[in-house]
Amino acid sequence: KPNVNILTVEDPVESTIRGINQVQVNVKAGLTFATALRSFLRQDPDIIMVGEIRDGETAEIATRAAITGHLVFSTLHTNDAASSVTRMIDMGIEPFLLSSSLVGLIAQRLVRRLCPNCKEPVEVDDNIKDVLNLKDDEEVTVFKAKGCEQCNNTGYKGRIAVYEILKVNREIRELISKNANSDAIKDMAIKHGMKTLRMNSARLVKSGTTTIEEMMRIAYSGD
Repeated sequence: KPNVNILTVEDPVESTIRGINQVQVNVKAGLTFATALRSFLRQDPDIIMVGEIRDGETAEIATRAAITGHLVFSTLHTNDAASSVTRMIDMGIEPFLLSSSLVGLIAQRLVRRLCPNCKEPVEVDDNIKDVLNLKDDEEVTVFKAKGCEQCNNTGYKGRIAVYEILKVNREIRELISKNANSDAIKDMAIKHGMKTLRMNSARLVKSGTTTIEEMMRIAYSGD
C-alpha cells in the first residue's frame, strides 16, 4: 500500500523489497538494531520489522514501539512459542508491558519431506503409538526413509515447515502480566486451540509426509 510506511532493520538485508525502507546493521559504524529502532520512531512508521531481538535494549524499544501504536515484527531464538515470553522477560521487559504489547507468537521448524518414490512403511509398534499418541483403535501407516536415485539416496526430498501459532488472548495476557512460566502459558494456549510443534509434526508423520525421526528432532516430549 502506498500510504503505509514500512521500515526494516536486518543483519544482513537478504532480499531487497520494493516499497519498503530497509536498513542493514553496521556495528562498526554504530548502527545496531537498537539505534536503528530509535531512528525509526522519528520517521512516523506504520510497520516495523526487526531482524532479531538480541539484547535488552532492542527488546525494550521494540516493546515500547508496539505499545505506542506501531505494528512490530521480530524474531527470537527459543524452543517454542511460549518460551518467547519468558525470554523477553529475561531480557528485562516488564511483564505488564509485554502483556499489553504482544498480539501473537509463531514458532517454526523445518522437517525433511520423505521422498515419495522410495519411502517404505514400517511396523507401528507400541513405541510409535506412544510417540504419536495414537488411540488403541486408530490405524495409520507410518513411513521410513530408504533412498533412491531421485533423492540422491537420502530418503528425503525437500522440506516442509512445522508451525506453532499462539494467539495472545485475555487469559494469556493475564498469565503474562503475572509472570507465569512458559508451561502455564502453553497449557492455556492449548486449551484455546493451539496446536504445538509436536502435534503438527505428528500430523505430518501420520500423513506420510515425514518420519518419526524428523518429528523427534524438532518436537519436545513435554508438548
